[in-house]
Amino acid sequence: MGYQDIDYLRVKKNLDNGYIHLKRIDEAIEEIEEKYRFPIDRDKFEKILQNRIDLAFSDQIIYRFSKLQDLIGAKLFKSFLLYQGENVDKPFRDILNRFEKIKILDVEEWFELRQLRNEIAHNYESSQDIAIEILNGIFEKRNELRTILDRIDKLTK
Repeated sequence: MGYQDIDYLRVKKNLDNGYIHLKRIDEAIEEIEEKYRFPIDRDKFEKILQNRIDLAFSDQIIYRFSKLQDLIGAKLFKSFLLYQGENVDKPFRDILNRFEKIKILDVEEWFELRQLRNEIAHNYESSQDIAIEILNGIFEKRNELRTILDRIDKLTK
């Protein structure tokens, strides 16, 4: 087994893990959507907070989005570039620019996803308004992550 085979397996493993996170996000959104319909407002969020199961789905959406965004940025991008025979020892902005050049993502959209992920890491538990904003943001933006996964998957087949 050569280096390219190992790099291919890393890409596939990262893709598989990414699709698992995305599936869990989708499933949890379906559960929340059944009862409350997005976008979530303050009244709906109060009801979610009062129901442990709904709150668990809400937390799963947020947790899995954060994990997926981290996985793509920290592991998938580099494993894909290595599989393509490219250097990964460069600033992250250069990596993003490369992915934009090959039409896998839009750099500005990536930074919006990253900002949403940072809100989760720093402010999720501190404010109901921020939690509502995060849930609605994930509902709106999750397909951008799906598109990134799908485009990388297509290029590795």
